[in-house]
Amino acid sequence: MIDLAELYFGKKDFEPFVSEKTIEFHYGKHHRAYVDKVNELIIGTEFQNMSLEDIIRHTYDVNEQQVLYNNAGQVYNHNIYWQSFGIWDRLDDATKAEILVTFGADEALRGALVDKAMGVFGSGWVWLVKNKQSGFEIITTKNGDTPLPLGFEPIFNIDVWEHAYYLDYQNLRKKYLENFISGVLKI
Repeated sequence: MIDLAELYFGKKDFEPFVSEKTIEFHYGKHHRAYVDKVNELIIGTEFQNMSLEDIIRHTYDVNEQQVLYNNAGQVYNHNIYWQSFGIWDRLDDATKAEILVTFGADEALRGALVDKAMGVFGSGWVWLVKNKQSGFEIITTKNGDTPLPLGFEPIFNIDVWEHAYYLDYQNLRKKYLENFISGVLKI
């Protein structure tokens, strides 16, 4: 069975950038619904005792398993999302330096993240990942897709589904992104 990951922070810790109400809905309703759906789908199947990551790897690109893949992907993506809160303060100096070699100053990294996120049509995710050649890049995924089966190592992500920001920012995606990157990721 898959558990709902615990938040490592308080629901008010990132106000005014992300409100307690948004976290309650996003975490307590949206994320919880994905976890519940995965558990419903895996009961009595070969996936029942697999880790979340193994479920994703085994269902990726398998047509008859797309409902499970998408829901498992959303659980995984949200797990990374919540771990991303305050990430820049928790990264070691060597990792930060490696990332900034790729993107330049903090401001350039923030700009690149906003540009990538604004390019996502509809719902999806923006990721800072370490690629197979040990470099860093910003990628996007749609819906429940995740970089996991593609061999990327996620560093952090940004949720650009409307449920991540609509209560606080309505249709102002760019304002949400700028505030999230500086005030929540802490870049």
